[in-house]
Amino acid sequence: MVAARRLARSSVLALLIAASPALAQHATTTDAYRAQAMAELERIKADAPVVGKARNIILFIGDGMGVSTLTAARIHQGQRQGVDGESFVPTMDRLSSTALVKTYSHDGQVSDSAPTATAILTGVKTRNGVIGVGPEVPENDCAASKAHRLPSLFGFAQGQGMATGVISTARITHATPAATYAHTAQRDWEADGDLTADARAQGCIDIARQMVEGDVGSRLDLILGGGRANFLPNTARDPEYATLMGKRTDRKDLTKAWQRRNPRGAYVWNSADFAKVDLTRTPRLLGLFEPDHMQYEADRAKDAGGEPSLADMTRSAITMLGSRDKGYVLLVEAGRIDHAHHAGNARRALEDTIALDEAVKVAMDMTDRTDTLVLVTADHSHTFAISGYPGRGNPILGAVTNGGQALKAKDGKGYTTLGYANGPGATIDTPRADPLQTDTTALDYRQQALVPLGSETHGGDDVLARASGPMAHLVKGTIEQHSLYYIMRDALAGPTVE
Repeated sequence: MVAARRLARSSVLALLIAASPALAQHATTTDAYRAQAMAELERIKADAPVVGKARNIILFIGDGMGVSTLTAARIHQGQRQGVDGESFVPTMDRLSSTALVKTYSHDGQVSDSAPTATAILTGVKTRNGVIGVGPEVPENDCAASKAHRLPSLFGFAQGQGMATGVISTARITHATPAATYAHTAQRDWEADGDLTADARAQGCIDIARQMVEGDVGSRLDLILGGGRANFLPNTARDPEYATLMGKRTDRKDLTKAWQRRNPRGAYVWNSADFAKVDLTRTPRLLGLFEPDHMQYEADRAKDAGGEPSLADMTRSAITMLGSRDKGYVLLVEAGRIDHAHHAGNARRALEDTIALDEAVKVAMDMTDRTDTLVLVTADHSHTFAISGYPGRGNPILGAVTNGGQALKAKDGKGYTTLGYANGPGATIDTPRADPLQTDTTALDYRQQALVPLGSETHGGDDVLARASGPMAHLVKGTIEQHSLYYIMRDALAGPTVE
């Protein structure tokens, strides 16, 4: 009887923990672990599928957010809050349905972001380096790209009268956001000066112009991200950085062109002007907050012009698009997780992953799961690993310790829990540094790597897709990446009535 009462009390505590991730505590007894699992079982059993038509879709993509990144970010998120990181429950982990997603491209065992975003947003796998065109198109082949354009989910939604929005912390002309509206045989053709002479002669158009003038891009209701230089002429100074100029060689100012096309719309480039926008009365919104990518989340507060967070932009987008009569489709990309990993800088990657989780929480709080499908996934993984037998509660960014003792490698030096299989953290012809002699939690610390490369590479392992809302139950098992497109299409169409 006493044991039963103790188990009941533990169950209540576990239910509270499950309801509020910030309350996560380290279970310390057999009964506590049993209660924790039982509470989770009850939550899973109570989460019935929503079978019906989705009025809205919010697609979150963490660029480079592999499973190891999710795990490390979860632990870091909990430890930042002073609670047990290993059992912490981020918002992303609360979504009801989960699948493993295969990320190979048409021609690559390991993909870049262009074909993976194309797969998710058009339903077709394609070649590395191309966006919004089929696998028949070789990279850099402008002529072939014109014959094999792929319609995107955003074009489909616009055809149904739905509102559409794109958010990215990368350049808005970068691979993932571009896949919503662009068709190009080279992902790097972001501004007109990036095109080859042959591509220009054959009439191919850069990605920035496709955003402003293209069939899908010109109808986007909301666009928020970086990449301002691709829209400004190379004779114009950047409004935030006096020493920087635009990139366009055609002398076009596409920000002004966008404003001419949208006279009732608002164009902003800093957080102060962004905050002044009347989201209930503004039909179109363009925000370009940096000439290149937006700042990492860890560096955002230092930005001279000020930048909204990913959560801020998500909140504004849902506020603005949520009142539209026929619903909306919104893409939110945490683009800089990928860039931090390429630099071998785990802390910035984890901070940007947490920023994405905060944006997902905003979406879950502001929407109704009966009419809004929230889908969270990644385009690909990285060579990022968690290893080394650290003890429970060891700082995830720290050197490996267990029982208060630092564990050492055969060279007598310590090692960190987080590391990379390749990248700039590797040494050439010099002994590796001892992580025990430096602050491995520092913002600029670069994790050690095995194979020396100037930039760490993507990984080819499966990524996760998690979903909540109408037809989210279709996200299950191990699926092809391009199947996500058809799941979203199916959700917009609603279940077929026999």
